[in-house]
Amino acid sequence: MKTYRRQIREKILQALYTIELRDTDIDSAAGWLLTREILDDANAMKFFNILIGSIKEHMSEIDRYISNHTFNWDMSRIAIIDKNILRMALAEILYCEDIPPKVSINEAIEIAKKFSSTDKSSKFVNGILDAIFNELKTQGKIHKNGRGLIDHSTVKLQKTEPDK
Repeated sequence: MKTYRRQIREKILQALYTIELRDTDIDSAAGWLLTREILDDANAMKFFNILIGSIKEHMSEIDRYISNHTFNWDMSRIAIIDKNILRMALAEILYCEDIPPKVSINEAIEIAKKFSSTDKSSKFVNGILDAIFNELKTQGKIHKNGRGLIDHSTVKLQKTEPDK
């Protein structure tokens, strides 16, 4: 049976939640959440390792993006689930080149609807991620397009120009 990325995202969210509440590291928190189904699926493990590794390695950078877009809200005031959904989605947007940003944002919204205690969480997550994504794109830090591939629009323009 194929493991789906949503399941993996939910497991990672649970691991991130665990490290907020317990004195443990992310690898230990994630380790007990891995099911046999995930462990036996090479693609699932690859996605899991890339995403959790990106979050772990770039947590302070990701948190700065969140802080810069949550005006008048200290990181400690953001609901633990919402904060970790934002972290996970930003890690995907920034470090998973094969996933379109809109997919990462939509997945985060759906997970927020499922795991958050308030109806406003999904709107909060959507607003923050959309603002960060637009900033990153304006700054030239995101080059994904369409199905998550690098934007090749300049290559297309060069091919359509007549040879001299």
